Amino acid sequence: MKKMIIHGGKRLSGELTIGGAKNSTVALIPAAILADTPVRFDTVPHILDVHNLRIILESMNVPSTFENDVLTIDPTHIKESELPSHAIKSLRASYYFMGALLGRFNRATVTFPGGDNIGPRPIDQHIKGFKALGANVVEENDSVFISTGTEGLHGARIFLDVVSVGATINIILAAVKAHGNTTIENAAKEPEIIDLATFLNNMGAKIRGAGTDVIRIEGVPALHSRATHTIIPDRIETGTYLSLAASVGDGVLLKNVIPEHMESFTAKMIEMGVDLQINEDSIFVPKSNELGPVRIKTGTYPGFATDLQQPITPLLLRATGNSIVIDTIYPQRTQHIDQLRKMGADIHVQDNLIVVGHSAHLQGTHVEAGEIRSGAALMIAGLSATGTTEISRADNILRGYDRVIDKLHTLGADVEIAADEEIPES
Repeated sequence: MKKMIIHGGKRLSGELTIGGAKNSTVALIPAAILADTPVRFDTVPHILDVHNLRIILESMNVPSTFENDVLTIDPTHIKESELPSHAIKSLRASYYFMGALLGRFNRATVTFPGGDNIGPRPIDQHIKGFKALGANVVEENDSVFISTGTEGLHGARIFLDVVSVGATINIILAAVKAHGNTTIENAAKEPEIIDLATFLNNMGAKIRGAGTDVIRIEGVPALHSRATHTIIPDRIETGTYLSLAASVGDGVLLKNVIPEHMESFTAKMIEMGVDLQINEDSIFVPKSNELGPVRIKTGTYPGFATDLQQPITPLLLRATGNSIVIDTIYPQRTQHIDQLRKMGADIHVQDNLIVVGHSAHLQGTHVEAGEIRSGAALMIAGLSATGTTEISRADNILRGYDRVIDKLHTLGADVEIAADEEIPES
C-alpha cells in the first residue's frame, strides 16, 4: 500500500486538464470484447482500475497497449477462461464483464466483484435483466454463473425496479448482440451511459434513447470499430478539483470540461458564493472569500452525484454556518467523517444527516482513505490544513484520479506518494 504525504497551507493556482471519465472507462473496456475488430480509446485516465482491467483482458488472450493516453484492445482472438479473482475483487466495475461475456459467448462466470465499501450495492437488477434476456443465473461460492440455451439471448422488455447505472450498462452489453429488440425502462441517464452507447453505435450497434429513462436496443450480429473513441471528461474529477480550487486556490482554470454535466454541482458552488466563470469547455475558479452554507441532497443524474458529496465537504467546512448533506444513494458513505474530525473538522452525523459546520483551522495529521471519494475529501482537507497530513491507503485515491500527483504539482502543491508498509488503525 501507499501513502500520500501533503505539506498543507499553500495557496494553489494555475491550470490543469481533466482526464477521461473513470466511470465510462471501466464500462468501455469490458465492452471492447464485444467487438469483432481491435478498438482504440483516447483520453484514457491513468488509474489503477485501468491496470486491473487490462490484467483481466490478458487472462482472456486479449492483448492491449496503453501509450500517450491511447488504449488499444484486440479481442479478435479472445478465449474463454477463468478471470483472475484478485483483479476482479479489486474493483466493483469488473461486474461489467458479466454482460460483456454474456453478449460475446452466451455465458459468463464471474467472481463477486470488490471495490469500495460504501454500503450495499446489490446486483439483483443486473440478474433480473439477464434472466429476462433468456439467461439462467446461479449464484454460489462467491461466484455468478450465467448461461443460455442453444438459441442464445433474445430481446425483452425490462423495467428496472430502481434506477441503476450498473444494471443499465450490463443489460446494454448483454442485449446489443441479442436476437430481436430490447427495451430498458426506468433506465439510468448518466453521461457515461451515453458515452458507452456512442461507442457501441459507432461500431454498428442500434441503441436509441441513451440519456433518457427508456433505452431501446435492436440486436446486431457483429460490431466493427472504425475510429478511435474519445472518452468524455470525468465529471467526478472535475467536481473534485472545483472543490479543491475553491477551498485553497488563488485562481484555477480547469480545461476539458463539459459544463452541462456539472450543473447540479456548480449550482451549489454558486449558491455558496463562489464566482465561477463557466466557459464552453472550461471553468475558471477565482479565489473565494465569504461563503455561505448550503443543503445538498444526492440523487440520480442529473441530480447531485453521490460521488461528489465527500469531495465537496472540505469546501463546506469553509462556509459560515451549518451545511446539511443527505446521501439518498449510499447513506453509509460516511467514512470521511471520523477522519476529518481528527483534523479538527466540525462534522457529524445527526438523524441520518451529515452536518458540516464552519471549521476555520484544520491541522495535518495521520488519516486513512477508506475508499476513493473519501480519500479525495481528505486530500483537499490536507491541502487546506496547517502542517503535514499523511493519508494511508492512498491506493484508493490513485484508483480513481488520473495522474493526481502530477496535476497537484502543476498547481503548486507540496505532495508526494510514498510506501506505507504498515497501515495504522483508523
